Parts: sequence; structure tokens; C-alpha cells
Amino acid sequence: MFAVFLAVMFYLLAVRHVINIEDVRRTVAATGPAAPLTYIVLSAVLGAIFVPGPILAASSGLLFGPILGVFVTLGATVGTAVVASLVGRRAGRDSARALLGADRADRIDALIERRGLWAVVGQRFVPGLSDALASYAFGAFGVPLWQMAVGALIGSVPRAFVYTALGASLGNRSPVLAYVAIGVWCLTAIVGAFAARSGLRNWRGHEGEAD
Repeated sequence: MFAVFLAVMFYLLAVRHVINIEDVRRTVAATGPAAPLTYIVLSAVLGAIFVPGPILAASSGLLFGPILGVFVTLGATVGTAVVASLVGRRAGRDSARALLGADRADRIDALIERRGLWAVVGQRFVPGLSDALASYAFGAFGVPLWQMAVGALIGSVPRAFVYTALGASLGNRSPVLAYVAIGVWCLTAIVGAFAARSGLRNWRGHEGEAD
């Protein structure tokens, strides 16, 4: 039931875009000096309900520029990771263990204990994977909250810069900033693809040894 709920939310907010991001921007801008903090809170919640992160980050760049915007984006990203992880832990922890079986769940718990932080960091480099969806899964598998927060902060730096800078470049019409952002995105995608491949091989190796 929780998986169906997430799928419906993903469809409505990431595919159908039922929330108007322009309304969000106007609401944030109206708060004046408190706008950065307001946007962090709103964006954290919106990200947790699958409003696409790149759109939120680009909006941060448009509102606050490439420097302050990056810090606002990172704050919102950590907030989304924490919120989604808490909900995932609450709703899916027991079900995830039951679905996986005791032996496999114990192996995952041991792997998380050793490498949970770096699993969160690595996930942020994998292109095309929803950060919110991954955070729900990490929460269901029992990744500690501090690892979610620190891992999201470390792993999100490149993409936070990329999408925030792209948004800022639209506002100040800076092609140089856009080219730099695209270059960083390409490099991050390559690193993420190799990291995902290596992680999958290691996981299969552990699975083979256990069997």
C-alpha cells in the first residue's frame, strides 16, 4: 500500500505537475528577508512529495542567485532526505524486512552498518534516480538519520550546483555559467554510472558468497 501511495504521488507531482512552481516562487518572494529559510522548508516538503528536484533547485537559482541559491538548495535537499527517510522508516521498515526475508534483511542491515553513509552519497551521483524515492527506501531499510543527512549533503553538492547555476543563468543570461553547469553535470553523470556499476558488482559478489 505504501508503494502504491508513492507511485501515485510520483505520477501526480513529478509527471502531471499538479503543483504550480510559479505560485511557490511568488509565495517565497513575498516573505522578504526570510525568503531563503522559507524556501528551504517549502522545497524540502515539496521534494519529499516528488516535485522534481531539478525544478526546485533551478527555482532557487532564479530567486537567490548562484551562490546563496546553492546553499538554499543543499538545505532543502537535506530536509527532503530527512523527511522521506523518517516516513519510509515509519511506514516501510517492518514490511521491507518481511518482504526480503530474515537472512537477506540481516545482510542488508550489516551492509548499511558498514557503508550506509557512502551508499547515500553514491546514490546522489546516479543519474535518473529519484532522490526522494531513494530516501524512502533508505529509511525503510534502516539507514540512520544522521547518515541520511550527511550523505545527502555530501552527495548532492555537484547536482545542487548544476541545477541552481542553470536556474541562475536563466535569470542573469550568463552562458558561461550554463556551460560550466552542464560540464559538471556530465562529469557527475559519468562518475555516477561507474559508481553504480561497481556497487552492483560488489553487491552481487556478496550475494554469491552468502549463497
